[in-house]
Amino acid sequence: MNRQVFNPYLPQYEYVPDGEPHVFGDRLYVFGSHDIAGGEQYCEGDYVSWSAPLSDIGKWEYGGVSYRKCDDPGNSGGKLMWAPDAARGADGRYYMYYCYAFDPHIEVCVSDKPEGPYEFYGTVKYAEHICGGKKVEEDSPFDPAVLVDRDGRVYLYYGFGAEGQMHLPTKEELLSAGLEEGPELDAILAQCREITFSPGAMCLELEPDMLTAKEKPHMIVPDSIRAEGTSFEGHGFYEASSIRRIGDRYYFVYSSQLSHELCYAASAYPDRDFTYGGTLISNGDIGLNGNTVPRNTIGNNHGGIECINGEWYIFYHRQTHGTESSRQGCAEKLKINADGSIDQAEMTSCGLNGGPLCGSGRYPAAVCCNLVSRGTPQKIDYTALDRTDLAMILEEGDGPEETHTQYIGNINDGTVIGYKYFKLENLGEIQITLRGKAEGKLSVSTDFEFSHIAGETDIRICGDEWSTVSVKADIDDGKQALFFRYTGDGRLDMKEFELIKRN
Repeated sequence: MNRQVFNPYLPQYEYVPDGEPHVFGDRLYVFGSHDIAGGEQYCEGDYVSWSAPLSDIGKWEYGGVSYRKCDDPGNSGGKLMWAPDAARGADGRYYMYYCYAFDPHIEVCVSDKPEGPYEFYGTVKYAEHICGGKKVEEDSPFDPAVLVDRDGRVYLYYGFGAEGQMHLPTKEELLSAGLEEGPELDAILAQCREITFSPGAMCLELEPDMLTAKEKPHMIVPDSIRAEGTSFEGHGFYEASSIRRIGDRYYFVYSSQLSHELCYAASAYPDRDFTYGGTLISNGDIGLNGNTVPRNTIGNNHGGIECINGEWYIFYHRQTHGTESSRQGCAEKLKINADGSIDQAEMTSCGLNGGPLCGSGRYPAAVCCNLVSRGTPQKIDYTALDRTDLAMILEEGDGPEETHTQYIGNINDGTVIGYKYFKLENLGEIQITLRGKAEGKLSVSTDFEFSHIAGETDIRICGDEWSTVSVKADIDDGKQALFFRYTGDGRLDMKEFELIKRN
């Protein structure tokens, strides 16, 4: 029997953002960066391999470290590796493309297996008759994506279109983030001073060797400035290039100037004539059904689309720990319309599950898809988060990561926690595991606005040990969302809840 799949889809102790999903053979692989719990910088870990059989995509298996920072001969291990992508070459080998933090080059490593281990292959460079064979470093090589088309032609995409928006770190900010005075700090500052933004998303064709550029890059999707007056206005290219072919159309997925959303552009060609399509996902559900208020603490976003067992999904990430650099991968089913357009997906807790979760049993609190509290900001600004009033996903534990526990911490007056969706049948009671020092009321509803209270109980908790409270619930059978809201004084942590059927 296939197991259920939650969001985040990997084990809760794992932090693999920027997820690029690819089906190779009979398995689904995800290629991404590697954050750590509570991390102060993006992508502090080495690349790791995770995959699942298509016959049971809830059975994610760890394949080990696929590529270490120090495996690149130009990196002693101090440079952080950002979002990668991978493709199978004509020779049957697997090529992974990546870049360092603000280093103006795209590197390539190769393996005989999609899970690795990978070994360094080279730096993307021009053919000798183009620019003398030098490395490709124009237009901010950043967040690479790669497509091996059906005719065998290979296309590389990249870019960092943040003109006028991107705040580059100062020396003081880098020191406060944990870096120390020394060569590494000086090198990062020097790179920041040399950064030149791209005019948008860039594309170039590679030789079959997967390494040599046949042409100079050209822009296919404009940045926010050049998007004015075009179909991309308001959703210009920022970063996070990703590319897929569906039938005879090409879909370019990217993070827009808003950063929290992944948008798409479509074309009949892989390297030109792209037009704006719409938003695929926002990690705050902004734009969904006209919503303008974040339903989560929003942050940057990156991901790709993939067809899994006949259904298309969008992979993206969420933020945890009250930081932008502790991100976890999530996925949602997409609806592709007959005209090729794609509707914006809703953030859910059931993601890859293929449908609602079972209406009975125990669930981790951290699989929530909505989490809003007094400290939830209305825009992305992690330098100004009020963490005293911010409810957030946290993690605790000693020893191996797989023994750690994730929970929702700092639940305060007015906090709303949402889960979508469950297939309920004869639900009679919900038991919630809590701790903290708080006195108030816990309410349950099937909608975010709490227009109908389905259950309620008084809360009086004082202590560091987990304890359970019970709420009698009056909810109709069928596909339902569940929302919890705390009102009162003090602070709570929530570990899990259990749905119990009526006798």
